[in-house]
Amino acid sequence: MKKEVMESYWRSNVRLVLVLLFVWFSVSFLAGIVFLDFLNQFRFFGYKLGFWFSTQGSIYTFVALIFFYAWCMNKIDEGHGVEEE
Repeated sequence: MKKEVMESYWRSNVRLVLVLLFVWFSVSFLAGIVFLDFLNQFRFFGYKLGFWFSTQGSIYTFVALIFFYAWCMNKIDEGHGVEEE
């Protein structure tokens, strides 16, 4: 693999990881702790939204991030010619 392709692949990978880490941080820390009181004024499935994010919402988001990461990495692999067969 050429150096330019490797650097581009690595940049794409790091960019994706940073975006997903930001989403993970936002859901787990910001929505579940920092903005808890603000979000608790809203209801979601009968529960206060801040409480729901602290318990169920963060878990659902983490699982969705795993599948989204795998899907995006497959696209990045295909784009750089390093996909698995």
